[in-house]
Amino acid sequence: MEGSPGSSMHGVTGREPVLAFAVASPLVPTDKTAHFDLPVDSEHKAKKFKLFSFANPHMRTFHLSWISFFTCFVSTFAAAPLVPIIRDNLNLTKGDIGNAGVASVSGSIFSRLVMGAVCDLLGPRYGCAFLVMMTAPTVFCMSFVSSAGGYVAVRFMIGFSLATFVSCQYWMSTMFNSQIIGLVNGTAAGWGNMGGGATQLLMPLLFEIIKSAGATPFTAWRIAFFIPGWLHIIMGLLVLTLGQDLPDGNLSTLQKKGEVAKDKFGKVLWYAVTNYRTWIFVLLYGYSMGVELSTDNVIAEYFYDRFDLKLHTAGIIAATFGMANLVARPFGGFASDYMARYFGMRGRLWTLWTLQTMGGVFCILLGRATSLPVAITFMIIFSIGAQAACGATFGVVPFISRRSLGIISGLTGAGGNFGSGLTQLLFFTNAKHSTGTGLSYMGIMIVACTLPVAAIHFPQWGSMFFPPSKGVVEEHYYIKEYTEDEREKNMHLGNIKFAENSRSERGNRVGTEATPPHA
Repeated sequence: MEGSPGSSMHGVTGREPVLAFAVASPLVPTDKTAHFDLPVDSEHKAKKFKLFSFANPHMRTFHLSWISFFTCFVSTFAAAPLVPIIRDNLNLTKGDIGNAGVASVSGSIFSRLVMGAVCDLLGPRYGCAFLVMMTAPTVFCMSFVSSAGGYVAVRFMIGFSLATFVSCQYWMSTMFNSQIIGLVNGTAAGWGNMGGGATQLLMPLLFEIIKSAGATPFTAWRIAFFIPGWLHIIMGLLVLTLGQDLPDGNLSTLQKKGEVAKDKFGKVLWYAVTNYRTWIFVLLYGYSMGVELSTDNVIAEYFYDRFDLKLHTAGIIAATFGMANLVARPFGGFASDYMARYFGMRGRLWTLWTLQTMGGVFCILLGRATSLPVAITFMIIFSIGAQAACGATFGVVPFISRRSLGIISGLTGAGGNFGSGLTQLLFFTNAKHSTGTGLSYMGIMIVACTLPVAAIHFPQWGSMFFPPSKGVVEEHYYIKEYTEDEREKNMHLGNIKFAENSRSERGNRVGTEATPPHA
């Protein structure tokens, strides 16, 4: 019906100028009095990404988000590079070490699901700050572990902190325009994931410093855990005091003013779990981020045992796997944005499949490597493929649903942890085969589990192999998340703005789309 919510065809016919970075909704008034340090779109999302800026609120939020996630990664995997010392102190078996690795990533399966709902209903600032501070005591507890059971339990509880990934990705999606969201999400999460590599360097270094100060090896590793514990407390306070939920303010304040509608958990959950794309991305992320988490837990031990290296040397090599996130994950997000510029959403999907499949192939080869230089080369290419695929994944996730973005991000993130736990349980806890064999089997699963990318179809943009459905535009897809009663209450107005700002996902079709009849 002409003039009804969601029926606007402005900017579709080719007769109107279409500027993806500067779209003003004809139906939803835009506050033109608000001032920001960065240029913004009609949702006040930043259209530029200035990496070394601390512009408030966009870039300040970016830096608070990735540093808090980085801190949680450091603490979650702090035990991995010290395993050769810890296993002697606590008399750990290979099964104990494998179970601890599973536990470290299993804890956040639940916490990531909860974090998604918290972001949708309370905002990412509270979710991130409280979780970081609440998990600080569990990091301190590692210093007092005295048995294998305690070691597994504490690593499980520390792993809850990895749910800060969900708040990180959700936060970036509320602060930055859709045309650069792949790059921003990839950089924030990639730099956060670097904690998995940084801890491979940091913890052995702290261990050596403390030991040289006079502590015994079995005491030095315990004292070292106080450093990441204090980092949790510091970052939690910084996020709480300096962070901001949305470009226009904190969620609770905007809801009290009536500028943002309060949503219902049941509705938000329903539109997340009934969208089949959600579950495909849960699987996909299980074998991109999931295998990265698994590799973080076993790679130092793999090089230490297979090539008879010193602990510090094995740690340096293992660190390169995690540190590749500095450029690999942002590259995946950038590649997704770049391909979308020319091929739209279909370009994003092809990018994701290519990168993740490449990672799987080189994971297989890593497990079969027989010389140190070859193994290091395969590991680096594998890490680039897997981590870039993570970035490309969250170049697509923000478009699945605007209303249920938090829960979908949480489910996807939880899929990464579930995939990691399952992979470690299947391939790295059984003494019957080596870590190298486990890596090869994991690579096979990566290749197989990436195939469902071909089944992802957006009616307004198409899929890898099929064009978009005729007559369907962005408003049709995003407005259907609201009932007629909810539209009468104007709960859908944010989705209209988002739909118009998402027209860049047509790629080079922007400005050439024919106007549907009666539009």
